[in-house]
Amino acid sequence: GLALLPLAVPPAAAPGGCPSACYCVATPELVQCRYERLEEPPRELPAAVQNLSITGSNLSILPRAAFASRPLRDLRLLRLRHDNIHTIEDMALQGLPALHTLDLSHNPLLSVAAGAFAGVPLLRTLQLNQALLAAPLEEQLALALRNLTLRRLELAGNALRALPSALLPAGLEELDLRNNSLQRLVAADLRSLDAPELRGLRLNLGANPLSCDCALRPFLAWLRSAGSRVLDARSLRCAGPPAQRGTPLLRLRPELLLCEGGEPGQLETASYVFFGIVLALIGIVFLMVLYLNRRGIKRWLHNLREACRDQMEGYHYRYEQDADPRCASAVGTP
Repeated sequence: GLALLPLAVPPAAAPGGCPSACYCVATPELVQCRYERLEEPPRELPAAVQNLSITGSNLSILPRAAFASRPLRDLRLLRLRHDNIHTIEDMALQGLPALHTLDLSHNPLLSVAAGAFAGVPLLRTLQLNQALLAAPLEEQLALALRNLTLRRLELAGNALRALPSALLPAGLEELDLRNNSLQRLVAADLRSLDAPELRGLRLNLGANPLSCDCALRPFLAWLRSAGSRVLDARSLRCAGPPAQRGTPLLRLRPELLLCEGGEPGQLETASYVFFGIVLALIGIVFLMVLYLNRRGIKRWLHNLREACRDQMEGYHYRYEQDADPRCASAVGTP
């Protein structure tokens, strides 16, 4: 196996060797700085380093050109895990032109500048597992990722409740969403995944609390038609409701997926239908009553008309009497 060769010689005394707080594994191409509580990246690193891992430190802020104190033109993999990084400033990775993989997992990120990843045109893999829990960073990250050509993005363990569509650059090939808070992928998410620029994207969705109710049907249909795009499709299981808990998704029958209290909008639709039926029945009963009593109604209308005519004739007679001058003079004579 590979031997660990800790060197305690100060960097100034060992040009091109490992910094005193780090280890070189076999050759200077692999450098590990583990749990040394560094507050900034080591300034003296082997020029030929290709894999640099700094773990368990207190870097806090990655300033502009954080690793450019010495040219690292061959560095391809940079791991900065558990380093308490909360801020990444513009051009933080300047001077790493060959960087292919960046791991920022397990850091409480609070701020990511729009140009944080500028200067690393070959970056293809970005790992942000459990790094988005401290603050909502989707908008900031969307700006920071807009000019990258990522092929793999890891977002596991970030309590995400929806597909982060804004973080999916065109051409992305792998997306890790395991161990989040996804209950399902909704229709809008599925449309995003079926967009031409993401049709080659493959996902990992394991360890999410999938809710196997009626709202899961669109995702279930998509999963069956494009199952090869979900790498762990066969291991996906229901987290609820209790009757479905533990059931593999691919064994579900869509018609048996029910929602508590009925389908979304079903009760409202049923209410309108019932109200319409009641109104129709009332109308039918009213028409039947009219039809069955047509003679009586006709007689009643005739009598009403006669009564109105008699009343009008009485008013007309009294009007004529009041208008007759002879009657008026007779009334005025003592």
